[in-house]
Amino acid sequence: MIRRPALLVVDDEPRSVEVIARVLDEEFDVFTAHDADEARRILENEWIQVIFCDQRMPGTSGVVLLTEVRERWPDILRIIVTGYSEPEDMIGAINAAGIYQFIPKPWHPDQLLLAARNAAHLFALQREHERLSLEMKLSAATAEARLAAQRERVAQIFHFDTLIRAPGSPLSQTCARAAQVATFDVPVLIHGETGTGKELLARAIHYSSLRSDRPFFAVNCGAIPDDLLESELFGHKKGSFTGAHVTRIGLLDQADGGTILLDEIGDISPAFQVKLLRFLQEGEIRPVGSNESKRVNVRVLAATHRDLHGEVGRGRFREDLYYRLCAMVLTLPPLRARRSDIPVLAQSILDALSAQHGKRAKGFSAEALGCMTAYDWPGNVRELQNEVTRMLVLAERDVLGADLLSPHVLRVAAATTAKAEPEIIALPDSGPLKDRIERMEASILTETLVRCRWNKSRAAEELGLSRVGLRAKLDRYGIARGATFANSH
Repeated sequence: MIRRPALLVVDDEPRSVEVIARVLDEEFDVFTAHDADEARRILENEWIQVIFCDQRMPGTSGVVLLTEVRERWPDILRIIVTGYSEPEDMIGAINAAGIYQFIPKPWHPDQLLLAARNAAHLFALQREHERLSLEMKLSAATAEARLAAQRERVAQIFHFDTLIRAPGSPLSQTCARAAQVATFDVPVLIHGETGTGKELLARAIHYSSLRSDRPFFAVNCGAIPDDLLESELFGHKKGSFTGAHVTRIGLLDQADGGTILLDEIGDISPAFQVKLLRFLQEGEIRPVGSNESKRVNVRVLAATHRDLHGEVGRGRFREDLYYRLCAMVLTLPPLRARRSDIPVLAQSILDALSAQHGKRAKGFSAEALGCMTAYDWPGNVRELQNEVTRMLVLAERDVLGADLLSPHVLRVAAATTAKAEPEIIALPDSGPLKDRIERMEASILTETLVRCRWNKSRAAEELGLSRVGLRAKLDRYGIARGATFANSH
């Protein structure tokens, strides 16, 4: 049952109190008091919303009592009932007490009831306003807490420790240097082959910097023509060129206070190099089609697979722009230079893909890891990820074997093994045809055995040999399963 609004009537005349209570009783819960002390006791124990108080009372007048109520219970709507014929005589006192309404005597019952209804409605509106204000404050605090938690999660995802590597990896030295430079607000040039994780390192630098709570953007400069790249970075005004149907805010403006990664910076044209240099020197952007410049505070990280210093020497890259970009140069080693990382990386990739696709996979066989470690991975981590994806899709067991690897990976691994075998290592890369054919034959034998999971009958059938003939060739070349695909690097 919904409780009715509660009113308090204060008057030293019992008859007056009785009449007012009778008028209001049909719609309100009415409490009555005959002096200020009794009124205070009721206010301390009941949730009163509106007070009707007579002005002329012995001891404490109505205005004095309502002034006290204003200090202790400011939400209560206060109505003064008085016999003064001229309201102007009480205006100063009414304002001081913060009285909601003045009702002169003699009053009409409808006038009294209307005043009570309006006051109760206003009280309800005030409470609703307070509730909504509190909810908005709580929502804002909750949203800020969620945003802070999200920033923390993102910072953990893109931390230097999340660049997966084995103990003693060459990558650890690069990460340590990047961690040192992260808190210094200087431009950094990241050099590395495609697929080595340049953007991941850039994100780790940003989220370890003092700008970590501000935006991070990455743009591939080599994949965008000059005119579109200018619009992407600096923005444009509506109608500034064909197709500019709306005004666009550039990434440099959006990243104000944060960081931007200019990936493949070595591929931008000489004309755009001039525009970029102007921004780096002046810290100002001017959208395409605009006559007004705007200052922005953005930390610039650049990445490239090219030798920019060599490009400067060959006149293909501006020297002044190069030195604006490379206060610190970080180099990411390719996978072939950190082979010990390959098993750790492959397992991490497999775990992520297994969860993503809902297909169970424990790991790789020792033979598969040997093959993967022997391969150079010219496409680096990106190529490794594609290979692990392929193996997971084709796998019929929860341990992925070497037979699932692509033929070109197996061929390289077989050739590596052949180089490592004592009988074969003496065979030169050039020389008599017989020696070179023997080396190729050993490589083919090894690759076929791996694909057939070392089932010699299947391998012999595929190669058109008898099982005895296959065994003879294996003995001749010293090919055995236990020593296959050892890392010779």
